[in-house]
Amino acid sequence: MKSGSTALTARAVRRLGLSLAIAGALATTGCATGPDRNPKDPLEPMNRKIFTFNDTLDTYVAKPVAQFYVDYTPSPFRTAVSNFFSNLGDFSNFANNLLQLKITDATQDLMRIAMNSVFGIGGLIDIASPAGLPKHHQDFGLTLGHYGMPSGPYLVLPLLGPSSFRDATTWAVDWRVNPLSYSEAEIRWPLYGLNFVSARADLIGATDLLSQAALDKYAFVRDAYTQRRQYLLTGGGAASLPDYGDEGASAPEGASAPEGASAPGSTGGGSTGQGLPTYVDPGAAASPAGGVGGKAPAPQENAPKGAPSPSSSKAQGLPQYEDPAAQPAGK
Repeated sequence: MKSGSTALTARAVRRLGLSLAIAGALATTGCATGPDRNPKDPLEPMNRKIFTFNDTLDTYVAKPVAQFYVDYTPSPFRTAVSNFFSNLGDFSNFANNLLQLKITDATQDLMRIAMNSVFGIGGLIDIASPAGLPKHHQDFGLTLGHYGMPSGPYLVLPLLGPSSFRDATTWAVDWRVNPLSYSEAEIRWPLYGLNFVSARADLIGATDLLSQAALDKYAFVRDAYTQRRQYLLTGGGAASLPDYGDEGASAPEGASAPEGASAPGSTGGGSTGQGLPTYVDPGAAASPAGGVGGKAPAPQENAPKGAPSPSSSKAQGLPQYEDPAAQPAGK
């Protein structure tokens, strides 16, 4: 009887704790009102508390460990570790590109895995990138967004950092694609820890700059994260910056070209492709390479008397600005 009452009491305590946690979350969520509230971040009060917790943990635990890792391990070793986990990440890139029907990108991911795993000694050396196989960045959150699922409110996850309701699924789904998930616990968890330290070491310079430059670290991280995700999803198609017609620019890695974009090799960023007026000189002659700016054709020897010269403005279709008081030569 005593053991039964103890179990009942423990169950009641757990339920009470869960109820208090839900009530606290709803209370902090309800405070997210006011004229300065970001409509995409209705959970800001709760998110800020989780962000503060993560930032404190990072300041006193993660960053010192990562700094120790940088200071006391040689650079070639850190590069090999980073390459190893990057090669494992290509499994997720391959799966999500395949789900998005990006066959070319998926094929490149598969070739990267094969090349780096075999010739790169298990991925310790990145052979694929110098060979011309680009590194893509895909996850299940981007796959859902590719098929039109909205991101939902911004969300800060404990320990995991910035995310959203849609992108939070990435941790649950992509984990199944990672080969480490199927290894023994004695191997899996130390490698997960090494992956975390390696990734944090790569961000030491960025976080130092963030601490010095950002007046509001939370708002800066939130805006940077949401803009980065939008860029990866649309390929920059939703960017507000003007396109100055860089013919050599290509779509970002892991993102398909925006709808309506021109094919590779065409002037997709030019005026015509953007619906802007084109200011073409109708008399400009094509250069031997097909460009503009070559020499004007020489006057023909047998041109009819009185015909305008090919290099004259009239022959090129330009407006005539003649001085009506000017007298022809020889009169």
